[in-house]
Amino acid sequence: MGSTVSANSPHDEHAVEALRQLVRIPTISRPASGPGPRTDIAPFEQVIAALPALFPRVHESLELERIGDDDGTGLALVYRWAGREPAGARAPTVLMAHYDVVPATDDGWEHPPFAADIVGAGDEAVLWGRGTLDDKGCVVAILSAVERLLEAGFTPRHDVLLSFGNDEEVFGSGARSIVAVLRERGIRPALVLDEGGAIVRDVFPGVDGDYAVVGVTEKGITTLRLRVDEQGGHAASPPPFAATERLARAILRLNRRPSTARLGSTTRTMIRTLGSRARQPLRTVFGAVDLLAPLLTRVFVSRGAETAALTRTTRAVTQLRAGHAHNALAEFAEATLNMRIAPWSSVEQAVDEVRHAISDEQVQIEVIEASEPSPVSPDHGPAWDDLVAAIRAVHPDLLVTPYVMMQASDSRWFTAISDHVYRFAPFRMSGEERACLHAKNERMHVRAFLDGIEVYRSLLERR
Repeated sequence: MGSTVSANSPHDEHAVEALRQLVRIPTISRPASGPGPRTDIAPFEQVIAALPALFPRVHESLELERIGDDDGTGLALVYRWAGREPAGARAPTVLMAHYDVVPATDDGWEHPPFAADIVGAGDEAVLWGRGTLDDKGCVVAILSAVERLLEAGFTPRHDVLLSFGNDEEVFGSGARSIVAVLRERGIRPALVLDEGGAIVRDVFPGVDGDYAVVGVTEKGITTLRLRVDEQGGHAASPPPFAATERLARAILRLNRRPSTARLGSTTRTMIRTLGSRARQPLRTVFGAVDLLAPLLTRVFVSRGAETAALTRTTRAVTQLRAGHAHNALAEFAEATLNMRIAPWSSVEQAVDEVRHAISDEQVQIEVIEASEPSPVSPDHGPAWDDLVAAIRAVHPDLLVTPYVMMQASDSRWFTAISDHVYRFAPFRMSGEERACLHAKNERMHVRAFLDGIEVYRSLLERR
């Protein structure tokens, strides 16, 4: 594979190489409990050790604090860039990202997940690897933007905090620790920006070209364990309804009884905003979203997984476990159910819906972890306006809309200390690229990455 990329400046070349270096370090986070291996801390320390050489001005000018452990060896990182006005220390801008990634092996990848291969040249150059989009691309883009501003002699008006989580992929205890520290210090950020939406196309029906979707809220995340216990026995004399069959029936019942679909207020705003540029007659239809909500709900459900997920709490069985031998009946059968809770719902309501859909007292339902949907941040005012202006400084006339983020991010913890929390990774992402998140062949266009640096830079210049 080619080892260089055509870039606009030495700064661009350095940023790309910095991202490649971090992608090559397998910072895989794993659950702290349950079956399977635990997180290997060594790669995380390797990333932390590499950052000062990659971003020397950042480490000369900003204060770095490691958060998470009492002895100062925590893996969650907070950089403080002091602003010109002392009062701004209590209402800083927070730029967030995380540097852990989900597991990956070479199996099924066109290019090894931790090789950081670049294919193509110029605007067609693509960087392959786990973490390019989720979320080391944001880490490096943020640090590169700050590095360039420092070189130019820029100082923000108010404090800027860079918050980099170490375990976002396994429920984000690092980000929670950062929030706890900031809350104890009486800090209420004026703007928080984390990963989430992106610059996309071909998601919303009838709208041509690119548009930016910025998460103003995000779904809650809840993981349930469904379990059936039985006596077991020899496979030669199976009962009419064993543990595996009972669990399978429960899963099928859930599939047949999805959560009720509706269009929430944020999704209606998105429909009106994007609909203003839709082709006719859809422009008229989307403009009447409040009147035609039942019809549009059905359209969104039928159009595909991405739009359907905007309309309801979703459920996905992500793990199945049963049995201990090929010739013995399973003494237990277990399923892990991952739910994303719609903003108008709650964990309690979602669990009750699962219990009602399964309707079988022999299927045990246990809540493993849970977080409620996030409050809705405003799509107007100084924080929102600065973000929109920064996006359009790099992508003129781009349509920007609020939306409901369907995944869960570290930013959900920051809603406890800020009313202006937004989720947007400033990169162009095709549908094919978005489908590679948490999957094989994760990759991003180098041009998209470099444009993202400029969006962060433009935002910081406004703060």
